[in-house]
Amino acid sequence: MRIGLRLIAVALTAPLWLATPAWADPFAFTTGSPDGRLGALSRPASPGKIETETADDFALTETTVITGATVTGLIPSGTPVGHLAQVEVEVYHIFPLDSVNPPSGNVPTRVNSPSDVEIGGATRDSSRGTLTFTASVLSANFSVASTVVNRIFVNSGGDGPATGEEVAITIHFATPIILPAGHYFFRPEVLVTGGDFLYLSTAKLAVFPGTTTPDLQAWIRNSDLKPDWLRIGTDIIGGTTFNMTFSLTGDTVPEAGTPGQANCHGVTVSALAHQFGSVRAAASAVGASSVQALQDAVNLFCQP
Repeated sequence: MRIGLRLIAVALTAPLWLATPAWADPFAFTTGSPDGRLGALSRPASPGKIETETADDFALTETTVITGATVTGLIPSGTPVGHLAQVEVEVYHIFPLDSVNPPSGNVPTRVNSPSDVEIGGATRDSSRGTLTFTASVLSANFSVASTVVNRIFVNSGGDGPATGEEVAITIHFATPIILPAGHYFFRPEVLVTGGDFLYLSTAKLAVFPGTTTPDLQAWIRNSDLKPDWLRIGTDIIGGTTFNMTFSLTGDTVPEAGTPGQANCHGVTVSALAHQFGSVRAAASAVGASSVQALQDAVNLFCQP
């Protein structure tokens, strides 16, 4: 009997990593490398400059903790990477979620566009300490055939070609972004001292890897156009479509709770602890700045 009780005690006190489920997988997604066709403005508002947002889509097949991202863009030649002063990331559902419906009618269509407003719990900003970033120059002399900077209206044709420094921005989310399975738009903004960040295009995917979800085209808007968006290719440049260069990394959490349900937080924390061995180990594994930062991420995820 004593031997049996000892075995039970050992089982109850064994590290949870011994039971790490096989279904928990790392998550990695990339749209590929820049193709030299387009640079689209994506910047926060600053003195004398209005906010302009460029967004492209991605799909998740399971609840996922997104811990990092990369974006690639063009900055003016000779600009030090230290002049990249701020990075903000937002995530959007697809219209008509989080939107006024029917829409304004001021643009040709809102079908398959980002929503009017972002998912509040998924915004991360270096100025608020919820993300950190580093930047590196990939090429001192990179050219794009077209840009969209100021001429954000139907059939404008854009703002012409441009040449500058190609830079890669590596982003780490101090407070990870947790999202349930679904189809989303990813929108980075970069503030460049003395210049602008032109988000670079890449080749279109037929469908997202491991899914049957089609890859939608990139959309853009500025403060004057809000809440509407325009298709960069179909509406502005004409005769083509564009997709943007970014990647996402993290871990799937298939047994996470359901946002809006009363037990969402407890179920999600339990799933993370089971997956990584403990809540502290989970925070370390996903790169959260602290256990509290991971708890904050779960709170944001579980909001209805």
